[in-house]
Amino acid sequence: MAYRRRPLTPHPHIERLSMLDFPATDVGEHGLTLPSIGLGTAALGNFLSVVPEEQAAATLRRAWDAGIRYFDTAPLYGHGLSEQRIAETISTEQRDSFVVSTKVGRLLRSDAPRDESQYFEGEPFYVDVPETGPVWDFSYDGVITSLHESLERLHLDRVDVLNLHDPDDHYTEASTTAYAALRDLRTQGVVRGIGAGMNQTTVLTQLVSNLDLDMVLLAGRYTLLDQGSMGDLLPACRDNGTSVVVGGVFNSGILIDPSDDARFDYVPAASGIVEKARRIRAVCDRFDVPLAAAAVQFPLAHPQVATVLIGARSVEELDEDLELLSIQIPDQLWFELQREGLLAEGAPIPSLESARR
Repeated sequence: MAYRRRPLTPHPHIERLSMLDFPATDVGEHGLTLPSIGLGTAALGNFLSVVPEEQAAATLRRAWDAGIRYFDTAPLYGHGLSEQRIAETISTEQRDSFVVSTKVGRLLRSDAPRDESQYFEGEPFYVDVPETGPVWDFSYDGVITSLHESLERLHLDRVDVLNLHDPDDHYTEASTTAYAALRDLRTQGVVRGIGAGMNQTTVLTQLVSNLDLDMVLLAGRYTLLDQGSMGDLLPACRDNGTSVVVGGVFNSGILIDPSDDARFDYVPAASGIVEKARRIRAVCDRFDVPLAAAAVQFPLAHPQVATVLIGARSVEELDEDLELLSIQIPDQLWFELQREGLLAEGAPIPSLESARR
């Protein structure tokens, strides 16, 4: 299940932007501001394949030099490896100059039982990682303990955002004891934003509707290929004033290259998904726009979306993603996708005038 990302073809119409040129959004009422573009660091936790230490450090440094100031991580990502790698590169910068979000709901323990949700066909999603494994814990004390352990790995005295991580099967605890801990940490000023991160919308919608969350991190469910969240989560976020951070904009790579062996939601994509991605690519080809450029820019048009996270495991991949953000996309491309029924009805579309808000 080794990771493989095909190089993108260079595009001639690029004016490279610093990520500092993109606007930021005030989120919640506790002083949190999120940049439009952030770096997701699951890949730097050896997701699907090993990323050598030097490569991870170079990628993080390149992100910083390009103006990225928002870094999202979690204890699960490499069983602490992602947080540790951020510490080695970013923790030496002025603390008020960047935003870090991490997650709670899993503690890393040496006697952890095998979590089958982190395997596919017997192979782990995270490879060559520390022997400690994740143990579910959405208790009040578990959240506090998770935060302290993350701070030790990050070499920081605080994080800016704490998210409940994948509470799919733990709604009761997540919405009571875990939420109480997050709420108290925010009230005490320990964190400035609280939320939840998942790759499905049903439970996220319940959490947004019933709790006072500043943001949600939605992976893979508001993309050029899948706008399913427009039916439940995004309206709930609008009604409750909850901002959205979008991850997984390439849907595990299929929106870079919809080949026969493309992945969707981390596993081999079904034929119908591949066919839809190819139809979207065909429209992009007619306008000489890389499919991946349309994918990374599309979510930014939605008014509830504060941030798009890009994920990269090398300097080369990061540079490709930054170039994709700089490519000008004609309005006609989006209109054509709508005309062919490849975008959900009512999905906000970028324009040359408003794409960078």
